[in-house]
Amino acid sequence: MELIHYILIGLLGLAFGSFLNVVIYRVPRGKKFWAGRSFCPGCEKELKWYHNVPLFSFLVLRGKCGFCETKISWRYPLVEALNAFAYLYFAWEFGLTLQLGIFAFLSSALIAIFFIDLDFQIIPDLITLPGMVIGLGISLLPGGIGILQSLIGLVVGGGALYLVALLGDWLFKKESMGGGDIKMAAMLGAFLGWQKVLFIFLASAGIGLVVSLVMMLFSAKMRQQRVVPFGPFIAMAAMLAILWGDQIISYYVTNFLHMQ
Repeated sequence: MELIHYILIGLLGLAFGSFLNVVIYRVPRGKKFWAGRSFCPGCEKELKWYHNVPLFSFLVLRGKCGFCETKISWRYPLVEALNAFAYLYFAWEFGLTLQLGIFAFLSSALIAIFFIDLDFQIIPDLITLPGMVIGLGISLLPGGIGILQSLIGLVVGGGALYLVALLGDWLFKKESMGGGDIKMAAMLGAFLGWQKVLFIFLASAGIGLVVSLVMMLFSAKMRQQRVVPFGPFIAMAAMLAILWGDQIISYYVTNFLHMQ
């Protein structure tokens, strides 16, 4: 790939990152994300096009609305930068291939889920249900994981997490895991297959335990909070599976299973 390709892919990542911000803000609030121009949450005025240039507008406006000077959350440029970085990484890793498109789409979906679940403790069906269908469809394309692997991954992902949820409900005598987490796991299984989705279960549990313990040690609010969203931990584990899942699984099989 030439430099111009990386520049175009980076700009595309920024543009889709700006769109993700719209999805993150509107979807959990029940607003249509595809209709209407972006607006300031403070004064509710529609933004001009030059107020909405990814990263650049935030820097020029010094993190404030161009009309009312309401502070713009750091999350907006962070989402744009994360999405662009993910696109560039996959472009560097896979070049102009099907894998670039698959993982770019999946990373965008994970970023949206991460921030929505973090704030609202929901994982929208609007992302996960179409994601399952797209994951199954992509598996049929040349270079995909194959429809059988995708179907097994979907069933293992959703089914295993459903069983964990049932066990948690029985142990704690209340709902321990939402249906959104289960559908998210099924979507990831459809994209990545059953081996990586099992890795995601283990990694998300480990990440969740470490992060929760650290936050409980340093945050009184966290100690009082009874509900901890699990979606962000699944999203982080899924990115680990996408980036280094093959190497980690291969290392485990080579160094541990062969020893038995």
